[in-house]
Amino acid sequence: MENNKKTILLGVTGGIAAYKAAYVASGLKKKDYNVHVVMTKNACEFITPLTFETLTENRVCVDTFDRNFEFKTQHISLAKVADLVLIAPATANVIAKLANGIADDMLTTTVLACTCPKIIAPAMNTAMYENIATQVNLQILKDRGWLVVDPAEGLLACGDVGKGKMPEPDVLIRCAEQVIAKEKDMAGLNVLVTAGPTQEAIDPVRYITNHSSGKMGYALARMAARRGANVTLVSGRVALPEEPFVETVRILSAQEMFEAVSSRADDMDIIIKAAAVADYRPTTVATEKIKKKDGEDDTVIKLERTQDILKWLGEHRHEGLFLCGFAMETENVIENSRKKLTKKNVDMICANSLRTEGAGFAGDTNIITMITKDGEKSYPRLTKEQTADVILDEIMARRAQK
Repeated sequence: MENNKKTILLGVTGGIAAYKAAYVASGLKKKDYNVHVVMTKNACEFITPLTFETLTENRVCVDTFDRNFEFKTQHISLAKVADLVLIAPATANVIAKLANGIADDMLTTTVLACTCPKIIAPAMNTAMYENIATQVNLQILKDRGWLVVDPAEGLLACGDVGKGKMPEPDVLIRCAEQVIAKEKDMAGLNVLVTAGPTQEAIDPVRYITNHSSGKMGYALARMAARRGANVTLVSGRVALPEEPFVETVRILSAQEMFEAVSSRADDMDIIIKAAAVADYRPTTVATEKIKKKDGEDDTVIKLERTQDILKWLGEHRHEGLFLCGFAMETENVIENSRKKLTKKNVDMICANSLRTEGAGFAGDTNIITMITKDGEKSYPRLTKEQTADVILDEIMARRAQK
């Protein structure tokens, strides 16, 4: 992470979703951000300042005229140290104040003095959220550079069902990290990442696949987005949450992945093929479920090769494209990966071994060796986010050399 102990000002307003803000504060603190909470007086009716003080180890601010403050002019001092403002939940009242420059309490006064990036998460009754006044105020904030996180849909505290729920804490934490976790050294670059397994149908019930979880590809997409890239993620079926700042294209088969990648390749600056694509598929797909037959102990499924996406990209690459592949091996890792590098005309192969603990499928860590025409770089066990970062660092360094 590139946090460097950045400061987040978390604004909490008076809605039932205020309790969720405690999870946001806790999650940000665990990621080593310095979290300062500013609450409206109405928010204190739903959750106590002591809760946030315990979670953040910082004193909570509520009253503009509190004489027991740490700084000489606290709302200005907080505004100066904040790297990010995150207001969650945000009531219609506070949204209206912020849109119109009204500063009549500690939160609105402090935010008005902030020059850092700002995120707001509306949470209220559906009719209040959809009211034209609220929508106009949110549009004003968007036009002024605020990131507005759309509320979720569901059963609201008032009993209505609709849009207005505060997004889950993990979503808001990801939004905060998208804005401030990384320097935007990839701004303006178009990056395509493939992730997850493919599924090759045998009949309407069964298919051939592999053990890929998609975690490595998703980490690459996430970290590239945090660095400012325009990211397209072509993903097989995985059990992972949606990446909020990434365009995700869902596919099932190797052929669908090929079509999704090949049709977008000309627009990309960087393509990273982290998906585990099936090398073979059944020659024919049964239209009905294949039934067991009496007296038959075994059966044969004829297979044919799928389109080699990485090889096709290497053969059809345009000038300036950086092409990175992955190689999961069980033996002769470096030798087999170097052959792949040459055969498929790519710039870099990230090789790992299924036999190495901490580098296989489905885990949260990886152990890779980056192989290029002029050498190899091996890394110890890292989280998949850390692995993604070192891969992107290497890609950016090599692009700069061209």
